[in-house]
Amino acid sequence: MLYMHDVWVNWFEGEENGYNVCYFHEWRKEDGIELLDQVPLLYITEELFFYIENDMQELPKPLLDAIYKRAYMRKGQERTVLEYASVITDGNNTLVFDTIGYRIPVRKSRLIPRQEQLVYDMIKNAKVQSYKYVAKNYKKEYHMLSMPPELIFGLTRRERQLKQLLMIGLDQLRTTNHLEELRYWLTEWDPKRYPYIRFMDEDAVWTALYEGVKEGWSYRHEDLCRKLIKGQPFLEKMWEIENGQEQNASQ
Repeated sequence: MLYMHDVWVNWFEGEENGYNVCYFHEWRKEDGIELLDQVPLLYITEELFFYIENDMQELPKPLLDAIYKRAYMRKGQERTVLEYASVITDGNNTLVFDTIGYRIPVRKSRLIPRQEQLVYDMIKNAKVQSYKYVAKNYKKEYHMLSMPPELIFGLTRRERQLKQLLMIGLDQLRTTNHLEELRYWLTEWDPKRYPYIRFMDEDAVWTALYEGVKEGWSYRHEDLCRKLIKGQPFLEKMWEIENGQEQNASQ
């Protein structure tokens, strides 16, 4: 088995979509960077890599058996064994995962560029392992709170986070499904449609609002998001964190 040493990781916990596991250029100084003293390296199929990178499903037992207690994390002089952790690659992409004792990839990280290149060098003479993974019945499911990549690609880390906040706000709006409230927010988004909005039902208003905001990110998106989450402390705190990051970056 191949092993890597002194691997720096920036864990993103509970992320089912790879686009939210930030690459090195989007790491922040406030992120909790950790050091893996030793971690196995697995060269796997593209299908299995996608499954691990973009979901939180149970991992194949042969893969878990192969990496069981073979990874170690170091904090100062303390060396701790990780039950199931590994660097994985399909030859084109890399990822590190840690199950924190479960059988699903709870924590995920990218590699720093130098270690990413080391992965590709290490697998040059290695064979791809399938670990008896059968993808026949697997299909990645996307929805409003887990957006398809085409609605996310091209956005910065901050924009992705704020767009997620906007979608949470919209999801709450759809759950209550109050006609006048829906009409109000569509008018906020697209005031020119007001003469027509007054005669639209819940489904028509909702569809127009979602279809209008789902593409890209702009000042209008940001303004709608800020207004929509007002009065919700948890969401407001997330908003403040992301906007604080922007201010720090500009200084």
